[in-house]
Amino acid sequence: MSTLGKKAWWTLPANFHSPLVFYMEEDQEKHIFGHGDTYLHCIELHSHILIQLEPWFTATGQTQVTVVGPQRARQWLLAMIQSVGSQNSYYKSQGLEMLKNVRSQPLTSGDLAGNTMVEPDTGHQNE
Repeated sequence: MSTLGKKAWWTLPANFHSPLVFYMEEDQEKHIFGHGDTYLHCIELHSHILIQLEPWFTATGQTQVTVVGPQRARQWLLAMIQSVGSQNSYYKSQGLEMLKNVRSQPLTSGDLAGNTMVEPDTGHQNE
């Protein structure tokens, strides 16, 4: 992804400041990253980010996710994960398409510049 800059993303200290940290349910982790994290490496390579998954021993089996890398790529990954987990069928299908894309090919500047905002969680279901 040369359009993110001339240097490799991991050589820029700014990409490691303020890592993105969030929690996800264990079943969603398996859905996105695959059983045994089968797709983790290709998602990291294709999105130009580093992802650390750390299981937490909670009643619901949550996983702490820590992400470092270029800001736009981190935002894209979070939007994809939120979309995949959405109750709204439009956002869910958008997220599944994003997941399919990042598993099969590197993200482009167009992917990262696209609308990565998901529907805000208002507590209401829209179908």
